[in-house]
Amino acid sequence: MTLGGDPYRQIGGVREPDPTLGKNLGRQPPPRVEPLPTSKTEPVPSGSLPEGTHEPEHHARPRRQRVVLSGPKQSNALRARVELEEQTSWGELLIKDLVKAQLRTGLLLGLLVVVVLGALPLAFFLSPGFAGLRVIGVPVAWLLLGVAPFPLLLGVGLWYNRLAERHERAFVDMIEN
Repeated sequence: MTLGGDPYRQIGGVREPDPTLGKNLGRQPPPRVEPLPTSKTEPVPSGSLPEGTHEPEHHARPRRQRVVLSGPKQSNALRARVELEEQTSWGELLIKDLVKAQLRTGLLLGLLVVVVLGALPLAFFLSPGFAGLRVIGVPVAWLLLGVAPFPLLLGVGLWYNRLAERHERAFVDMIEN
C-alpha cells in the first residue's frame, strides 16, 4: 500500500487498478482515504526576492499540452497497418487478395491481346479475299500485323495501369476504413 491507504499500486509512474475491482467482496467496507497534509507557506512579499532564492516551482505556470482524440477509423487503420508491417496471417491474406486481383486483371487483359492478335492470322487464312486487300499499295495484312499491335498494346497497357491503380486504391481504402 502506498501513502494514505491508496488501494492502487504505482508501477513505473502508472497507477495499476485494484485487482479486486469488479469482484463482489461483500462485507468489506471501502478503504478509507485520508487527505494528504498540506504545508503552509508564507506569502512572498511583492518586492524582490532575497539573493540566492528563486521563485518556488509550484508558482510556475503549468505547461500546456495538446490533447488529440482519435476516432475509431484511425485505430482500425493503425491495426491494419500493424498487421501488414508485422506480416501476420491476416496481413498476408490481405496482400494475397490484392496480388490475386492484380494477377487476374493482368491475365484477362493478356488473354484479350492474344485473342485479338491471334485472330488476325486466322482471319487471313479463312478469308483469302480479306488477305488480298491493299491500302495505298500496302497489303492490309501487313498493316494489321505490323502496325495495329502497337496502339493495341499501348491501349491495353494503359487500361491495365488504370485497373491496377483502382485495385490499390480499393485496398488502401479498405485498410484505412
